[in-house]
Amino acid sequence: MSGHSKWATIKHAKGAADAKRGQLFTKLAKEIIIAAKDGGGDINMNAKLRMIVSKAKAANMPNDNIERAIKKGTGEIEGGQIIEMTMEGYGPGGAAILVDILADNRMRAIQEVRANFSRGGGSLGENGSVAWQFEPKGIITLDITGKDPDEITLLAIDAGADDVKQDGTVLEIITDPQNLENVKNTISEAGWELQNVEFTKIAKNTMELEEATALSVLRLMSRLEDLDDVNNVTTNVNFSNEVLEKFED
Repeated sequence: MSGHSKWATIKHAKGAADAKRGQLFTKLAKEIIIAAKDGGGDINMNAKLRMIVSKAKAANMPNDNIERAIKKGTGEIEGGQIIEMTMEGYGPGGAAILVDILADNRMRAIQEVRANFSRGGGSLGENGSVAWQFEPKGIITLDITGKDPDEITLLAIDAGADDVKQDGTVLEIITDPQNLENVKNTISEAGWELQNVEFTKIAKNTMELEEATALSVLRLMSRLEDLDDVNNVTTNVNFSNEVLEKFED
């Protein structure tokens, strides 16, 4: 397994703390602004916006905040000047790392990301230096404790999923971004509870690192995720369960 679903689970757990200090809502608002700006403010006509609003509601983001972010994206009210960009770099052990950014101040975001790469034993790369190693995907993760993984696998594949991977009690469903909503709805309507649903990028090929180096990569990714302007961080490292358990401790 790529390790992506396990990293996503860690991020999901961190989200509870993020929400207490308002950071999670700020990040979700930026996602909503960009989605509304790109595809309009009608959630019935904008699948990406519909997915993000659903995620925001699941995180208990107030409806007023959601509506305000949509209006900023459509230009109905001021404050929707969000810059969307991706920074590329290398972590410890040569790990490829992509950092997706949503910011209202480009230079501040670049400086903060650069500083964290440096402190974490990594370095920024040129545009295109590592992006070619990744491809856009939709990811759904589920806890299948006490359930039949074959049932959900068949359901997901029939709904248009590209692949399904299992690691213990975690099931990771990988889709084309355009199929994510249909697969999500099919699974939800069948009564399955979803842990996490997101648009992301995943590595075409993964690499293994020795434990200490892999932990250093995770620490760098976690610091980057904690930045207000960072929307998503992904790597080509395949993290073992042992490494992830030690990181969480």
